[in-house]
Amino acid sequence: DRVIRVGTRKSQLARIQTDSVVEMLCRQYPGLRFEIVAMSTTGDKILDTALSKIGEKSLFTKELENALERNEVDLVVHSLKDLPTSLLPGFTIGAICKRENPHDAVVFHPKSCGKTLRALPDKR
Repeated sequence: DRVIRVGTRKSQLARIQTDSVVEMLCRQYPGLRFEIVAMSTTGDKILDTALSKIGEKSLFTKELENALERNEVDLVVHSLKDLPTSLLPGFTIGAICKRENPHDAVVFHPKSCGKTLRALPDKR
């Protein structure tokens, strides 16, 4: 069985987005196996400086693109907002997933730490 290695950032949001993409790929290509390869990016490591002051355009993408160039991964999942306006030569955007509702937000009280949406009471 061929394993498709999917590169992503280690952040919780990136992992959720990548899990969603991999689920879609598994449904579309049931004969393939997918392995998620999570890595830290420069943007993930800079915690003491406003990212806007750094000037680098690919803070959240460079390491993933380097891994793609070195054939360490077969594809990468990015938030479109993190992509530079010009892609590296030979790279292309393979797909843009359906966007979830951009107006949804969930705000939990600090004392509800650890609860999930499924654990909330149904008030329909």
